Amino acid sequence: MDNLISIFKDKKLKLTPQRIAVYKYLKSTVAHPSAEAIYNAIHDEYPTMSLATVYKTLKTLVEVGLVQELNVGENNFRYDANTDAHPHIQCIKCGKVDDIFDLNLENLNKDAEQNSKYTVLSSQVYFYGVCPDCNNRD
Repeated sequence: MDNLISIFKDKKLKLTPQRIAVYKYLKSTVAHPSAEAIYNAIHDEYPTMSLATVYKTLKTLVEVGLVQELNVGENNFRYDANTDAHPHIQCIKCGKVDDIFDLNLENLNKDAEQNSKYTVLSSQVYFYGVCPDCNNRD
């Protein structure tokens, strides 16, 4: 929470209860929820908060670097409060998104630069497969 407060203070942004609620929810989950899922999860505690407010809050949190926006190929985005560089994997059956840790991708950006002559600023890596729960159902 101290990180949230200091970043908002540095950026001269208002730290509203809604922004705190969205950020706290994202920090409490590894589920990589969509804006709609976040809205549904916190709606009982914040019944006056609109879905539009959740979208605006997520946009702000992404802009200040507190949250990652993930595009795993769906028609909407997912969000992750873990902003460290790490790949994600999505189940093609149930849609669940998980983090992948301990996968060394340190040379990926350097290799991309060498093969493209671009200056790589960042990268997002996605894998697609079938999760253990869906594998067990088959």
